[in-house]
Amino acid sequence: MLKHCSSIFILFCFTILTTFGQTNKTVQGFLRDKKSRVVAGASVTLVSDKDSVSTSSSMAGLYSFNNIKGEKFRIKVSSIGYEPFENEYTFTTGQSNLTIPSFELIPMSTMLEEVVVDGVPTVVVKTDTLEYTTRNLKLRDGALVEDALKKLEGVEVDKDGTVTAQGEQIKRIRINGKDFFGGDVKTATQNLPADIIEKIQVIDDYGDMANLTGNKTGDAEKILNIQIDPEKNNGYTTMLRMGYGTDDRYQATGMFMKMKEGMQISAIGNLNNINAPLFDFNTQGGGARRRQGGGGSRGGGMFGGSNGITNTRSFGLNYRQDFNDKVTVYGSYSFSHDDNDVISSSLNKFTYPDSVLNRNTESTTNTIGNSHRLEANLEWKPTQNDYIKITPQLSYGRTTTDGYSYNENLLNDVLYNTEANTSNSIAKNPNLGFSGLYNRKLNDKGRNIFFNMNINSSGTKQDQDRIIETLVGDPNNANMTMDSLYRKTLLELDNKSWNGGASLSYIEPVSQFGKIEVSYDYNVNTYDNNRTQEAFNEDGSSLEDDIYTFERVYDYSFSTHRFGANYNFNNDKIKYAIGASVQPSILDGEAQVDGNTININRKGFNFIPIARFEYKFNRQKNLQINYSGNSNEPSITQIQPFTDNSNPTSIVTGNPDLAAEFRHNLRFRYNASDFQKGKTFFVMLNGTLTQDKIVSNNLRARDPELGIIQEINYLNEDGAFSLNSFYHYGRSFKSKTYNLNFMGGIGYNNNPSYTDGELNLAKNWTLNQGVMFRYNPSENLEIGPGFRYSLNHNNNTLNNRTVVMQSYAPTLIGSVNISPTLIFGADLSKTFNDGNAYSENPFIINTYVEKKFLKANRATLRLQAYDLLNEQTNISRTINDIQITDSRTNRLGRYFILMFTYKLSKFAGGVAPQEDSGFPGGMRRPRM
Repeated sequence: MLKHCSSIFILFCFTILTTFGQTNKTVQGFLRDKKSRVVAGASVTLVSDKDSVSTSSSMAGLYSFNNIKGEKFRIKVSSIGYEPFENEYTFTTGQSNLTIPSFELIPMSTMLEEVVVDGVPTVVVKTDTLEYTTRNLKLRDGALVEDALKKLEGVEVDKDGTVTAQGEQIKRIRINGKDFFGGDVKTATQNLPADIIEKIQVIDDYGDMANLTGNKTGDAEKILNIQIDPEKNNGYTTMLRMGYGTDDRYQATGMFMKMKEGMQISAIGNLNNINAPLFDFNTQGGGARRRQGGGGSRGGGMFGGSNGITNTRSFGLNYRQDFNDKVTVYGSYSFSHDDNDVISSSLNKFTYPDSVLNRNTESTTNTIGNSHRLEANLEWKPTQNDYIKITPQLSYGRTTTDGYSYNENLLNDVLYNTEANTSNSIAKNPNLGFSGLYNRKLNDKGRNIFFNMNINSSGTKQDQDRIIETLVGDPNNANMTMDSLYRKTLLELDNKSWNGGASLSYIEPVSQFGKIEVSYDYNVNTYDNNRTQEAFNEDGSSLEDDIYTFERVYDYSFSTHRFGANYNFNNDKIKYAIGASVQPSILDGEAQVDGNTININRKGFNFIPIARFEYKFNRQKNLQINYSGNSNEPSITQIQPFTDNSNPTSIVTGNPDLAAEFRHNLRFRYNASDFQKGKTFFVMLNGTLTQDKIVSNNLRARDPELGIIQEINYLNEDGAFSLNSFYHYGRSFKSKTYNLNFMGGIGYNNNPSYTDGELNLAKNWTLNQGVMFRYNPSENLEIGPGFRYSLNHNNNTLNNRTVVMQSYAPTLIGSVNISPTLIFGADLSKTFNDGNAYSENPFIINTYVEKKFLKANRATLRLQAYDLLNEQTNISRTINDIQITDSRTNRLGRYFILMFTYKLSKFAGGVAPQEDSGFPGGMRRPRM
């Protein structure tokens, strides 16, 4: 491991040098385009060795800076629809006021479409970016980023706060181009005020390399970038919210954000027991070497959304400092303590050729977790052609779990056995990582070299104490006395992993529009996993049974070398890339099973094609077609040449002859939005075909002591494919007073598997359709009726069983100002479910009334009610070859809460002004 670590790390070393000084002067200027039209709302930055300040041009195109310290400085101008401008200026000896001559901004050739209101573009469509200016959104005072997102064309925010754009989930969020709290989406959207925003960008992000070189590889990740209004970049905004309600429900939340001359610091705290988490610890910052992130699907929000009831205590700090135009540092720390109680039940039906087994399960689980996450980033531009970024990351989690479950198995409706399971465990998860990148522009024509690397170490230690008590009956004699069995197990788990990698890319321009890229990528993953269990009888004596007493040790590594080349073409109309890579791989190590050592050595070779095509029909339409191929090596569990029965109810036998599966993916995306006429339309089609898919062969048997025993082995099978689609069509009329949106999609999945050696094809159709209407004449009134329909059709060929599930959900959301300072809002939804064992059709009513008071309406008192009819449910159904499972989990029920909120903002030396109408708004409206 040290050899791998040192060989990667020595490739990445550097030092940072910055200087500071002080003087005092004034700069002003005027912006126009080539047709002498005023350019308003542009971002203007002045940078010297002693200054880094920003502002925006006024409606007359004017900008100015005061208290400038440097003698020599650079002016940088960026505005949607125009190429960036940059030039250097110098104060003459004794000069204290400098007026810069007006210069012309050049229109950007990659812009597809823009909408202009009062001389300022409000929507701009670029190749990989959809940019909205928020100034024309009809938002109440006190609105959050989440409220602004709900009013953007093609963007949806669901009841739990998950954000999707153009049918894809937003995975990461940035503020002024940098990760905010590690990219945690809901932390930003559900806490930051909307009135500090100038623009919101929806970006298809291909990673740091694509952003630096323009060459795109891999699949894009949907991210949000929020640009703060330059006028709000000098000041602070703060919010304090406290509330208490029925059933001892409570919430206390605080937020503070300060910005000044290239510095931004944010602090957020949260205490509540209404299922409103502050952070998603599944999300990690992008780092300097791209990894899979996440926006998380944690649920939560003001009215709860996670399973069970959670008490949360969270705190976070985010910091950014632009020392000058060369050095920027930013990072965050997040902490959360969560205490979660879940009560669940499930109905499981196993259909065999000669019998039917029903398993009814009731369980309760308490999970207490402490999570820490620390991330820092340093970006350095030593010259105009060099860029360096390093990112250290650290996280630690500790979780204790106490659970109890009771299973009742009935064979042909006669009691077969019962099982009571009591367990408690403690798990610790430390993780440490470091990544870095270096990019060098070798000339102005596109010649470029790019290098990045990463090193990560993680581990899991877990101790579990489990007691299983079983009563065994005779299904042929219901009156027979049941036998009792007792088993106690002590499990120790110690897993360690280390992974590292490095990539090198060279780009050479070969024509005016064409470039060739050659690349090399190395990755290595090492694992040291230990799993030991002891078993005891009820009297404390050892239980000598190989099923319950075992020792497993896995010590192995998996490494790959990828060599690739591709050709990229890019002009105003057409962009395409074609290429391929080859990837040899080695899996090497050993497994120790109950004292026996088994060596594992496996070599693989994969050929991976690349193809991408983009076409711009005109200023309003564009088409993208992407093909990618990737291979998936079997895991060591799937190829281990022995049977692992460490879990007696799930026995696994590996197949050392398994081949790697290869996945072909084809994506089609078409956009034909006309924002000038209030039209949005886009459609996305995605198809996947998998060759040699690794599938399981499930051998199920009944055991009087253990209930259902599943033995799993693996084999390759062709015929796995999936097709998915999504569309969105929207129209807005009369300055977005009326908005009508249609969205939906259809999908089909064909998944092969085996049961008792017989092939089963699980064929699944899904259909989703929604229509939403919004009437929003002003920020004082909003009414939004809607309707959603979903269909899930499942067929398993093994038993020719078809199950159809449907749901219908009419909705209504609205808010109105009864008076300038009194607001009423409601969120209603009625869901009709068909096709599962639970017959609930919940009618959810969330509502609130709030009053604004104090100077500038800084304070709000809100009485809100959640689930007035107390009909909230959490039910689900899963289907496979011979099994149907219907599950129910407890969720937050009806409660009332009185909430007090105080907000204060001050920018550029004055309190932020209120809207002229005098009709302030509320906090976030109720959501289902």
